Order: sequence, then structure tokens, then C-alpha cells
Amino acid sequence: MKAVLCRAYGPPESLAIEEVESPTPGRRQVVVSVRASGVNFPDTLIIQGKYQFKPPLPFSPGGEVAGIVKEVGSGIEHVKVGDRVIASAAFGGFAEEFVADVDTLVPMPDDMDFDTAAALVMTYGTCLYALKDRGNLRPGERLLVLGAAGGIGLAAIEIGAILGAEVIAAASTDEKLAVCRQHGAVAAINYSTEDLKERAKELTGGNGVDVVLDPVGGDYAEAALRAIAWEGRFLVVGFTAGEIPRIPLNLTLLKGCSIVGVFWGSFAAREPQRNQANLQELLGWWREGKLKPHISARYPLERAGDALNDIINRKATGKIVLLPA
Repeated sequence: MKAVLCRAYGPPESLAIEEVESPTPGRRQVVVSVRASGVNFPDTLIIQGKYQFKPPLPFSPGGEVAGIVKEVGSGIEHVKVGDRVIASAAFGGFAEEFVADVDTLVPMPDDMDFDTAAALVMTYGTCLYALKDRGNLRPGERLLVLGAAGGIGLAAIEIGAILGAEVIAAASTDEKLAVCRQHGAVAAINYSTEDLKERAKELTGGNGVDVVLDPVGGDYAEAALRAIAWEGRFLVVGFTAGEIPRIPLNLTLLKGCSIVGVFWGSFAAREPQRNQANLQELLGWWREGKLKPHISARYPLERAGDALNDIINRKATGKIVLLPA
């Protein structure tokens, strides 16, 4: 089979596509013939050795795929060859075949295409966990989403709207903000041309926002925290800006607010049943037409480096998927 391999930590240009042996499933594992692979920001970090863990070299990046079960390992009764599934793992997804633990599998609805399925689990799973379980977002509250046109951002906008919040999108261009409005944002802030804190305060009548979802970090984090309301919740999802901000903790005292970490991958591993329940809720919303993953680009496996560079250079809107075949 073909796989994108990281043989030494480095930029996307250092990746190579090679022929490798097909994987063999272990106990309670399956091999999935990959039809689409989701591309996510952590993939850009893991190939550079900058992520929370470092897989043994060589490895294939990619943490979420959609495809068809090709082979089933021992100890499995409810999954069979030919099943259409969404699967996830820490790495290994930029390949024609993918090994996944059976507990991570999500059955695909019959009418869902593989591209959409590969764009669903990581971003929407993260945002539902963030907003419902960690942020306790309530109907009528105001939600500010930073990096709102990215994969996490658009997912947060859609889920925030479903949960009854008034969603304010913050992004770097008017073109990106137009996409955010199409996905449910009721107001927008261009933080390249507007003062994030002042505009957020203005949009909320001076009260501030109840919840901030921040996958960006960098300079915008403190400004967003200064725009938060009394007893607000600031959800730390990631640092796509590359800089981990240093927050003045006196702000939490003055505002009575909480800074809350969101590590979906660890949650999914520690509490698989709760995570599966969240994913089933997401699939229900998709069936109802409430969730519409936005895929801005589709690349063949051979162009995995281009896909990762699009994310690094902030050219992606919504999700990018790789198509192995």
C-alpha cells in the first residue's frame, strides 16, 4: 500500500510517499481501507516533533479517516468486513490502509459521503466536548470564537448555534467572516482591522462574552479574555498562532472567570463511552441538516505536503481532506 511517511522530523516538504507493507490488525483492532483522511493542525506539529507525544520514526501522520473495514482482528463481534466506518488514532491516517482500535470506530450513516465523514470527528468532537462538557454553554449566552474560519472555528460556530448561543466570529479577513456567517455566526470581528476587545464589548452592550473558544493563542488570547463577562469561561483548545500566551491571572480574579483546558484526545481515550455518546449526538444533528462540514480543498495522497502547508499558512477554510484513491 501507499503511505505518506515522516522519516525525520521536519517541514511538510520532508515527507515522502512510499510503498509499505499492509498492516495487520491485533486483538480488538481493524484494518480500514481509507477513502478519505482528515487533515488537522496537530498533523503539522507531529511531523516537526512539536506535539505532546512523538511516534517512533518512521510514521505516517493523520489522525482521522473514513473508509471500509478490510480486516477484523480477534475479540470483535459487532464489526465485520465491508462496514463503512469513521476511525481515529494518534497517527497513521495518511495512507491507503489504517489500523484502528475497535472502540474508536463510529459507524457511518448510509447516506454520508467519505469526505464529510473524514471531516467530522476531530473538529466537531473537540468542539462539542469544549462547549457542552467543559464550557457549559447555555441558551442565550454569547460565544466568541477565535480563528473562526478554520476547522475548529466553523465547527464551534455550528455547535454553538445549535446549543442556543449567539455566536460572534473572529477571523483575519472579511472573506473568512462571510463563510462564518453562512455557518451560523450572528456577528463578526475582523481582528486584522478592528480592536478585538473593544468590538466584542460593543457587540455585547458592554457586558462582554460569556464563553470564549480559543484554538489560536498568541496575541489574541489576552484581548479575548479582557472581553469576557463576569463568570465567563475561556476555553483553551490550541495554539495555531504558534505562541503560548502568558495570561495575567489577576484578570480571572477581577472577572470571576474560569480558564478551562480542552484536550479532546485525552478525553476520548479516558472516557470512550462519553465520547461515543457525543459523536452519536453529532451524527444526529448531521442527519437533521444542522451540521454541514465545510471542506475547502481535496488533495490526493501525493499532495499531503501541500495540504499541511495550507494549514500552516492559514489558507484553509474549514477542513481539508486527502483522497488516497
